[in-house]
Amino acid sequence: MPTLIAPSILAADFANLQKEVEMLNSSEADFIHVDIMDGVFVPNISFGIPVTEAIYKHARKPLDVHLMIVNPDNYLESIRNAGAEIISVHYEACPHLHRTVQGIHALGAKAGVAINPHTSIVLLEEIIGDIDLVCLMSVNPGFGGQKFIQNTYEKVSRLKELILKKGSSAKIEIDGGVNLENAPKLIEAGADILVAGSFVFSSKDPQQTISELKSL
Repeated sequence: MPTLIAPSILAADFANLQKEVEMLNSSEADFIHVDIMDGVFVPNISFGIPVTEAIYKHARKPLDVHLMIVNPDNYLESIRNAGAEIISVHYEACPHLHRTVQGIHALGAKAGVAINPHTSIVLLEEIIGDIDLVCLMSVNPGFGGQKFIQNTYEKVSRLKELILKKGSSAKIEIDGGVNLENAPKLIEAGADILVAGSFVFSSKDPQQTISELKSL
């Protein structure tokens, strides 16, 4: 199965957001990754529902929305109505994770669970059969352009083992510091979806960069 690419709009030029979305529409990207941060769960604030709606208005790729926020249950319906087709919540932010996942599915969206670099794969054992995606953070969440954490390769391999053991169909998504150097190793370890922000939008030819990631 070809690797799926989800450029992170967080690294785009916000003053030309429509143009950036249209560029992604014309690219080989599979999703548009939307990072929503609240300044509480992570030490940064990005954007919220109105900007997500604006992205969706012009997008021809599915929106993959990553909620880096506390109390995500309060916003699931609004995020879904704003155009999200995949909604990922953080394990660390959800005391009743199974109920949250059920809530996402009830809205007709695919449910993802994101985990921080220090969070163990073992903690997903009871939920892995109920989710569509695991978003492994390969940097500490909150800011773009961070250095990739090398332990991620082993973590991907262990997650793949868990998915196969449990008969889950969950996809493995890697978020943070992805580039052409580490992407082949991530794919070899079992990654299905690569999120790339700064690496795509800071390149001279973002569409070519997406194409190169896609062809790995």
